[in-house]
Amino acid sequence: MPHSPAERKRVVTRLRRIKGQAEALERAVEAGTDCADLLQQLAALRGAAHGLMADVLEGHLRETFGLNAERALPAADPQAEVDRLVLLVRSFTR
Repeated sequence: MPHSPAERKRVVTRLRRIKGQAEALERAVEAGTDCADLLQQLAALRGAAHGLMADVLEGHLRETFGLNAERALPAADPQAEVDRLVLLVRSFTR
């Protein structure tokens, strides 16, 4: 979860861009766009989602393990947190 107003604004901006990509993809499907073009749009959408996931995950890791001086909140049980994050990453990469 982005905590600072600047981080939130950056994430919301990226989400709006992803939303725009999804809406463009919907319009392309409705218009009967060629499959190759649809696949290219899908790849761009997936890349945007993966990039956002990576940024949020990085912030979470830095915060959880005290690597972000502004928000140093070390995990009470680091091993449990690592296990939870591994499951999260695995579910995202399926």
